[in-house]
Amino acid sequence: MLSAALRRTSERIDRQTPAHRDRAVDGLRALALLAVPTGHWLLGGFTLDSGGALHNASPLSAFGALAPASWVLQMLGIFFLVGGYASALSYRRRPGSAGAWLKGRIVRLGRPVLAVTAVWALAAPLLYAAGVPEASLRTAATLVVQPLWFVGVYVVVTALTPYCVRAARRLGGWAAAPLIASVAVVDVLRYGPLAQSVPSWLPVLNILPGWLFAYQLGVSWGERRIGRRGAWLLLAGGTLLFAALLAVFHYPASMVGVPGAVRTNSHPPSLLVLALAAAQSGAAVLLRDRLARLLERPALWAPVVVVNLSAMTILCWHQTAMLAAVVPASFAGAVAGLTTAPDSLGWIAARLAWMPVFAALLVGIARYARRFEAPPAAGRPASALRRTVAGLLAVGFGLFALGLA
Repeated sequence: MLSAALRRTSERIDRQTPAHRDRAVDGLRALALLAVPTGHWLLGGFTLDSGGALHNASPLSAFGALAPASWVLQMLGIFFLVGGYASALSYRRRPGSAGAWLKGRIVRLGRPVLAVTAVWALAAPLLYAAGVPEASLRTAATLVVQPLWFVGVYVVVTALTPYCVRAARRLGGWAAAPLIASVAVVDVLRYGPLAQSVPSWLPVLNILPGWLFAYQLGVSWGERRIGRRGAWLLLAGGTLLFAALLAVFHYPASMVGVPGAVRTNSHPPSLLVLALAAAQSGAAVLLRDRLARLLERPALWAPVVVVNLSAMTILCWHQTAMLAAVVPASFAGAVAGLTTAPDSLGWIAARLAWMPVFAALLVGIARYARRFEAPPAAGRPASALRRTVAGLLAVGFGLFALGLA
């Protein structure tokens, strides 16, 4: 009965999909989206202090051999690539002005972020009154806000779409070359012989070019300026650069931050992140046709549609889903895979067992949170008062998460 219902639903979704829909690009976006909660759930752990408060920890601190898992799960390069591709097509087909186009995209990104931060701003005092320690709430707030930096960066690079399109039309795939060169220069300064004399804010200069790199590649791809030859160059060049940075220049192997580590690749992005993004982008372009054929099967296409329709919900609420299991468990003390230190093989096995629970909690939360991702109903825009209150709550929660309140 259940399998038959799922099959009928999949077939209905398949029939309703417009013929012009690029299934491969949607499939790549879905993979990149699902990699975010998977990575955070697998590579993020907690410890309990003597007062029962939760603190962040990571199995990467004890198991350096797990670092290659972060190479697979760090798919933000793919996300920005697909974002650039989709933005190039959308910008080309926009019915109105560039300003109206950008405003629509910002509103679509901003509403779910505003919702999750406002909800947490209301929930935090209630949780504190229920006995959750302030340290646990600060840990939770940091985890909730942590993935949202991406939205701010994505808004900025989206605003640069008109310039990216012009650069792509003039230079093709090579339009991204100055961006990777800029990151390389900053890395040489911050890690080279002059590292002690450069200002501490210098790495911040890598944030924009570091994440704009894959977006620019996506825009060039959307403008049909990257073909198979360029894709092979990206794949081979990115792979060789990635290997050289690890083996010769001793970059940290993990693509995500490790508690206590002196250097990190992701905040802000190092040259290693761009090398991985280049290799991933080349592979994506090369595999596009094969992936499109694979997604012609309704049973595979339907989940891709669901994930894409819930993109911001997944991004904004996946940490909340994990915390919905971890915070109650902290009152019980040491619960394997949730509140015990992530420093043993037993923890890894227990965390893998908890993954379906996190996923189920996210699905349950999404049933209610998904409304924030959908545009307001026609004729029923949010009131100015509601927007103002939500904004103030979001700002307050952000300050709390950053330790400023």
